[in-house]
Amino acid sequence: MSDKLVNILLVEDDEVDVMNVKRAFKKNNITNPLFICNNGVEALQFLRGESEIPLIEIPKIILLDINMPKMGGIEFLGEIRKDEHLKNMSVFIMTTSNEDKDKVDAYNLNVAGYILKPLSMERFIEAVSTLNNYWKLCEFPEN
Repeated sequence: MSDKLVNILLVEDDEVDVMNVKRAFKKNNITNPLFICNNGVEALQFLRGESEIPLIEIPKIILLDINMPKMGGIEFLGEIRKDEHLKNMSVFIMTTSNEDKDKVDAYNLNVAGYILKPLSMERFIEAVSTLNNYWKLCEFPEN
């Protein structure tokens, strides 16, 4: 297992949730590079090198909200699973949606996990800590 930090992409349109993720990373001493896109369209452009944000190394992990403008999480997930260069990315849904349809759709598109955003910051920090422990154990291919 290497100590190399993998890039993480957060696809989230709610600024408060973005701040909460950053806060949870800081509380858990997570130093992985974190890139942020506000919706699925921006995220696809970023991952395909078509955005203004320079992409040196493609993120290995995506934290994805479901309910977003322009292109929601499930639609975005469908797009990356069809893309030969992106289809094997580890995607964790982080959403307030507790709808069974969303869960089924997400797992049918091979998400690594479906996490409900807890209401308390303490529980959210715990959830991010668990995620961090998980992806530290994972081995990722170089490309």
